[in-house]
Amino acid sequence: MPTTKATPVHKEATAMLRADHKLVSELFEQYEKSRSPAKKKELVAQICKELTVHAQVEEEIFYPAVKAALKDHELIPEASVEHATLKDLIAQVEGLEPDGEMFDAKIKVMSEYVKHHVKEEQNEIFPKARATRLDMTELGAQISARKQELMAAA
Repeated sequence: MPTTKATPVHKEATAMLRADHKLVSELFEQYEKSRSPAKKKELVAQICKELTVHAQVEEEIFYPAVKAALKDHELIPEASVEHATLKDLIAQVEGLEPDGEMFDAKIKVMSEYVKHHVKEEQNEIFPKARATRLDMTELGAQISARKQELMAAA
């Protein structure tokens, strides 16, 4: 029987981005419950990596496509500014030891900030993006490929 290579099934772009949001939310919850500095450090490293890669694929692929399709001058610029603030928060905690209340406070603020950003994306940007003529499966394939590259390099 000849072997045929299965065509990879790509998720639709917003479904992929929602899955990222869910993963990061779960990581923040684990951080909240953790008492181990070593576990906290490991979780923060994973949170920072996931958020950094997620933001990059949105900025490189998803946001430009949606901005053009919607002729948007508000939602995507606002989301981009929120990404910049998030990157500042990541820079404040990445690679540091979880050394007490100020570190925990930064993670808490980051978690709340991400929740706000996710809510706006999922309630405003994603529905509008899906209502356009954009091929969400093709965008998903591009995001998936780029995400694999970035994760491998991180």
